[in-house]
Amino acid sequence: MTTRTHPSLARVLWWDQLPTELLEPLGERLIGDHDADVAIVGAGFTGLWTAYYLLAENPGIRIAILEKEIAGFGASGRNGGWASSLFPQTDTAIARTYGVDAAITMRTAMNASVDEIGQVANAHGWDIGWAKGGSLIAARTHAQWQAMYATDREERDRGLTPNSQLLDRDAVGERMHATNIFGGTFTEHCAAIQPARLVRSLARHVVTEGAQLFENSPATSLEPGVVRSTKGAVRARYVIRATEGYTPELAGHHRTLLPVYSLMVATEPLPPETWAEIGLEGRPTFSDGRHVIIYGQRTADDRLAFGGRGAPYRFGSRISQSSEVNERIHAGLRDTLTEMFPVLRGHTFTHAWGGALGIARDWWASVGLDPRTGLGWSGGYVGDGVTTANLGGRTLAALIAGRSTDPITSLPWVSHRSRSWEIEPARWLATSAGMYAMTSADAVEARTGMPSRRARVMGSLIGH
Repeated sequence: MTTRTHPSLARVLWWDQLPTELLEPLGERLIGDHDADVAIVGAGFTGLWTAYYLLAENPGIRIAILEKEIAGFGASGRNGGWASSLFPQTDTAIARTYGVDAAITMRTAMNASVDEIGQVANAHGWDIGWAKGGSLIAARTHAQWQAMYATDREERDRGLTPNSQLLDRDAVGERMHATNIFGGTFTEHCAAIQPARLVRSLARHVVTEGAQLFENSPATSLEPGVVRSTKGAVRARYVIRATEGYTPELAGHHRTLLPVYSLMVATEPLPPETWAEIGLEGRPTFSDGRHVIIYGQRTADDRLAFGGRGAPYRFGSRISQSSEVNERIHAGLRDTLTEMFPVLRGHTFTHAWGGALGIARDWWASVGLDPRTGLGWSGGYVGDGVTTANLGGRTLAALIAGRSTDPITSLPWVSHRSRSWEIEPARWLATSAGMYAMTSADAVEARTGMPSRRARVMGSLIGH
């Protein structure tokens, strides 16, 4: 399979922009049996960062990476390009479970991981479209503003310093000229990136440093000491699952993570006079406070890349390329972005794509390694994986190296265990009902300006 001609990747802006050197094949199919010190399943950000840090610490280590498609094929090469400090659970939720000090430590680690990505890319001369312009979340209804204010107050009451500062209507409007601004929040801990450039640069680096990459080699099972594929196997002391939204395809993991599709659209490059009406100087990422998440960035070549949730969950946790193209959702994204920035009515949208992300039953991302079996994992990022995967890769490298005194190995997400998702049809019914509840909550709040009770109920069910 070639990169640019694959129908799934041909729709993705980020892959369409890749230079020839980042499109060159990096691995062959796994045929026969091989031995390694560490076997990693999944050549996305999690698996590749794990290999990167292991090789940096121990250049002679034997690493084998198995990938069903090609490196970066999944969410790592398709996402919104937010290298942000967002974690699926809020600081308040972490503080409730593990204490205030643990929440502060986790927040500090996430903030530092944003900068770590930029520093690594800079050290190797990778052009990843890096712009640390922070992240601006607008309140575009009175209910959204009330929710932001309440979150800020709750964090302060618990002894936490909010990672984002509240901004009034004028302060938000100075940075982003969207319609219907009531206020918002801003954090400096986010960078806009070109994610396919990062994942392909990272993959090329670890292969150059000695990792063995097996592409077009789907893993059929992960067991202590061995990963089995369709035409061979890799035996290793450590076996790492780094499959995120594709995890349900693995034997024994059908209910570990829920695959949910997030879809994106992108405009043509926009001229300076259009940007004068949009704002976003310095390329802050942007969103608003609705419950069904949206996200956007001003790209390095002056497009708007914009995405959101809302695609239906597929019964049985099925992964399908047909879910990446949903004209109703893509049209809705174009309409939403144009409603935010009416000047876009005179411009063309050039790309539309999607990809699967992974959600744990309790909305907690986690990382861990069983020293007895050698089985490890990192995932469940709920769409916040660009930075969290870097932290996960560093954590796995430390755990494999046996650095138990390293503070990174005692962060509150390490060894967290989420319970399994329900069996079908309960899984489909609950997921569909949840999506309907949050979509209708946004409609109610936009109409009334008052916080939705059903949104509060849903938030309590996922720990927020």
